[in-house]
Amino acid sequence: MMDVHNNPARDVYMFGMVVQSTIHKLVGAFPALDTYGEIEATHYIPGGEAGNSAVILNNLGYRVRLEGPFLGTRTHDPVTKFYEERGIDVSGMKFDPSFVGVEDLVLVADDSRTVFGTYAHFFTIPEERWQEPDEDAIGAARIVGLDPFFRRQSERVAELCVKHGVPYVTIDCPPESFMSRNAAAIVVSNEYIRNTFKDEEIEKLHRRYMENAAGLVIFTFGGREIVFGRKGGEIGRAKPFKVKVVSTLAAGDTFRAGVMHGIFQNMSDVKTVEFAAATAACVCRRFPFGFQPPTLPEIEVLVASRT
Repeated sequence: MMDVHNNPARDVYMFGMVVQSTIHKLVGAFPALDTYGEIEATHYIPGGEAGNSAVILNNLGYRVRLEGPFLGTRTHDPVTKFYEERGIDVSGMKFDPSFVGVEDLVLVADDSRTVFGTYAHFFTIPEERWQEPDEDAIGAARIVGLDPFFRRQSERVAELCVKHGVPYVTIDCPPESFMSRNAAAIVVSNEYIRNTFKDEEIEKLHRRYMENAAGLVIFTFGGREIVFGRKGGEIGRAKPFKVKVVSTLAAGDTFRAGVMHGIFQNMSDVKTVEFAAATAACVCRRFPFGFQPPTLPEIEVLVASRT
């Protein structure tokens, strides 16, 4: 049997956020202000939108190259070790010895996850602590996952994908942006909608995205109905899968990975959204998902449970 991880026909290039996380799983609900909360378990594990997508795609059999922010003195060793042990290529990630690296603290409770970080500082310091995209890797990829956070470098990834005819899937960027307009698919989260378009009606906003987009537009709302569609078509709706939730951490990131798989496999839009929703649901059934990511058979069993 062919080792799909050594198959260039399944090459993926991921460009985006990779962070070293300290995750505390709390007992019960998040505590009220000025009260006590018990920590059930603590894990140190890399995450981030691109990092989490890379873990899923790797476990689905893709050969993944991952790039993004500079690695620092506190993140280089754990991030490199984690991904290399899983066969994910991080050889192109840059090390900056003057920088501690991107880290965050996550508190996971029964019905919530709360993230504490220094992202506002990271994106406002004068120096850009992230790398230029690798044009050769993009040109050789069969599909690209793109986070929009890294300014001109993120837009450059989209431009290179268009130049080389490589489909890409992105997240959370404005409907008129180059990244959104040229994506094979864009996934827009409830958090981004709430923070950026809080006064806009959802269906009108979705149509605005569709009118500008060349590809599939998907709005996600956690446990609520998913909205999707393409320019000139009707707006479709899909229900998330109901599972016993252990943690919702990384569900949105891994939904994007499921969309990438659907695009790569030439699934219909309905099947792509269904597979992505099942991927996210399988992630919600474990904690932390990065140590035990769902397999393709597990996701397919959940998809089949609805037919």
